[in-house]
Amino acid sequence: MTAAHKFRSEFLRTFLERGVYYDCSAPEDLDDLFVKEQVTAYIGFDCTAKSMHIGNLVQLMTLRRLQQAGHRPILLMGGGTTKAGDPSGKDETRLILTPEQINENKQSMLSGVQHLLKFGDGTSDAIMVDNAEWLDRLEYIPFLREVGRHFSVNRMLTMDSVRLRLDREQPMSFLEFNYSIMQAFDFVELYKRYGCRLQSSGSDQWGNVVSGIDLGRRMQNVQLFGLTTPLITTSSGAKMGKTAAGAVWLNKDMLGAYDYWQFWRNTEDGDVGRFLRIFTDTPLDEITRLESLRGAELNEAKKVLATEATALLHGRDAAERAAETARRAFEEGRTSEGLPVIEMDWGDGGRYERRRSAEAILKASGLASSLSDARRKVAEAAVKINDKSVSDPTAYYDLADVDPQTNAFKVQYGKKKIVLVKPV
Repeated sequence: MTAAHKFRSEFLRTFLERGVYYDCSAPEDLDDLFVKEQVTAYIGFDCTAKSMHIGNLVQLMTLRRLQQAGHRPILLMGGGTTKAGDPSGKDETRLILTPEQINENKQSMLSGVQHLLKFGDGTSDAIMVDNAEWLDRLEYIPFLREVGRHFSVNRMLTMDSVRLRLDREQPMSFLEFNYSIMQAFDFVELYKRYGCRLQSSGSDQWGNVVSGIDLGRRMQNVQLFGLTTPLITTSSGAKMGKTAAGAVWLNKDMLGAYDYWQFWRNTEDGDVGRFLRIFTDTPLDEITRLESLRGAELNEAKKVLATEATALLHGRDAAERAAETARRAFEEGRTSEGLPVIEMDWGDGGRYERRRSAEAILKASGLASSLSDARRKVAEAAVKINDKSVSDPTAYYDLADVDPQTNAFKVQYGKKKIVLVKPV
């Protein structure tokens, strides 16, 4: 029996039971720390986009579990490290963002997820910190003397984030090469400022986490800890959160509640229980009951997953509206308010400009990535426009064919995806 099965602390027991435990630097010592005192822990997020995505949600839920167990989470925004760029898992150098772009991304990212935690002045209230506060102020030579001397270039070259890039003969800038040192310094700085003893991350960050633990020992003579989560894949082996349309964003202005609900509703059968554990607050005994369902009843479990996951991010009202929209559209065959609406440029010229082919409408809906993809989907006999099956991708539709109630085309692919395409 491993140490992971003997956890006494509420947080680590929950972490294990929820299926997100992957590795820990010193499991027994960390468990003792959680039992003895309130632990401050952090997870970092670089500001590389306007929104976080599903890939970040495991870490956000880790911070949420920490707070639920009475500990103090730190949400670290990488306003400083984003200026270097994390080379982990990348074959090429990231685009250099301006300070203004980084700050804009940071504010936008926070707006979409900060409600998952309770921020404030209480002992277990979350803290939001930007590592630009200390990284931007570093002086180069003093930093190299104080921090850089603790890092072996030989060891850094063996880290996956560096070695894989070199093995593929892909260039790595000196700026990126410094990323691991900056992340390690973050850990030490958070310990000095807030008494932070734990960094959690995805398993791909393990080398950087260990560097921070080692730097804490060398500079502060303190035992710091690392805790990682696994890479989340679907039962079929696909990377979690990757769809034909791209990333599943967490900001509601980039992905609405209905589309977010539908993403979870389309979960593979074998993932329902696992995703309920990881991505919702549903009690474990209820999850056990739901994942035991079979056949058509399993669809009800998927709806619970979709509604509970959406309620966490978008609020209970929005989640229930999304569920009702889906019920009316798919179970009653009725077009209803709440379905995604995509505008399609229809033109105002002659007769032939005022009509569009089925394949063009399907592509405009976003349910097909290209005209050739639209033709493939029509060939599957899986496409409907205005509730009628489409067999000819070149069949034309004009403005007289729109639904008079919505002034749009109701476009459906398969049994689970419906979009309204509105000519403009």
